[in-house]
Amino acid sequence: MYQLIEKLYPICRSITGEGNRKTLRILQEIIPLKIQEVPTGTKVFDWTVPKEWNIRDAYIMDSKGNKIIDFKKSNLHVLNYSMPVQKKVSYNELKEHIFTLPEKPDWIPYRTSYYKENWGFCMSHNQFMELREDEEYEVFIDSSLSDGSLTYGEYYIRGDKDDEILFSTHICHPSLCNDNLSGIAVCTYLARHLSEMKTRYSYRFLFIPGTIGSITWLAKNEDKVKNIKGGLVVACIGDGGGFTYKRSRRGISEMDRAVENVLKHSGRNYQVRDFIPYGYDERQYCSPGFNLPVGCLMRTPHGEYPEYHTSGDNLELVHPDNLKESFDILLSIIDLIENNRKYINTNPKCEPQLGRRGLYDMIGGTNRKEKELAMLWVLNMSDGERSLLDISERSGCNFDLINKVANILKEKDLLRGVEVV
Repeated sequence: MYQLIEKLYPICRSITGEGNRKTLRILQEIIPLKIQEVPTGTKVFDWTVPKEWNIRDAYIMDSKGNKIIDFKKSNLHVLNYSMPVQKKVSYNELKEHIFTLPEKPDWIPYRTSYYKENWGFCMSHNQFMELREDEEYEVFIDSSLSDGSLTYGEYYIRGDKDDEILFSTHICHPSLCNDNLSGIAVCTYLARHLSEMKTRYSYRFLFIPGTIGSITWLAKNEDKVKNIKGGLVVACIGDGGGFTYKRSRRGISEMDRAVENVLKHSGRNYQVRDFIPYGYDERQYCSPGFNLPVGCLMRTPHGEYPEYHTSGDNLELVHPDNLKESFDILLSIIDLIENNRKYINTNPKCEPQLGRRGLYDMIGGTNRKEKELAMLWVLNMSDGERSLLDISERSGCNFDLINKVANILKEKDLLRGVEVV
């Protein structure tokens, strides 16, 4: 996953353009991603797919021919979606098109102007302070804004059921690692892992530009929405912070409960936040016209780590161990969803005798008292109405233990499965 981030890091991405296509083609080397193109001007609900933006070069040069900043050294140096420009300007005119972070003087900020034509440059505040007021500067941005398309990637993994779980991650940021090359990398390898498994549910992975991408997908795929049983937007998942889960608009969906259950029993630091209509693409999936059970899983939330949307969000901020930990958490969530079933106790009148069935010694790695209690909870609550997740929440027992116990009791003909609806 980290090596994939290293490979994608130099690419300049935006909400449209060749950078996104190049990124998705690299992902195709790992998973059979289907690349979709939606033409400029396409109406998608209240929005319109914008013109496609591409950039080849950009710089600011002083009168002696020295490049003050160079796009080829950092693609963050250009205001994303800048219109083309080539002219000489005074210091006073130039500074109106410069973006810096005085409070973080060594970092280049990431700024955009998607829906308002403008041009500009981003630089460290220390660089800005070295500009001379009596100097004339040449500004050059070799970019294009023209009819083209919005590009996104989609990978559908067919399971036993039409019901599907959605994973969505945004691809529109240029050289920023935690936000969101980490989400791209983890989702790519999660998709590859799931493609090698037999699953009960189907899985859909979307690699899309933020906001306009999810709006476009929803507008073009309203017929598929009815099958979405739950989902997660995955972002900012490679730093060393604890986990943060933002609930879906519903707040109590199976996905919301599954994530909270996994985090609670993970032994890791975590926090759970209620839904607000601000953030990543979960706000589109959770808009009232869809109200899908899609939450957002992060580590340190966007805007809450110093390096957010700056050149500080580089290869040093993310770490392979953190990516692996995030991958494992997502896999545990999938495992819970896949195994969350309902059962009926086939011996409901009083407790069955567990000892003569040899049930006390069939689970290793768990103390006997905890194992016995889990068995009693499963037997007592398995009335065809309560799922294993319900039992885990009610008992306080780890879902994995509840599921193992249920499988053993089923083998002993003490439980009969009922499909969760």
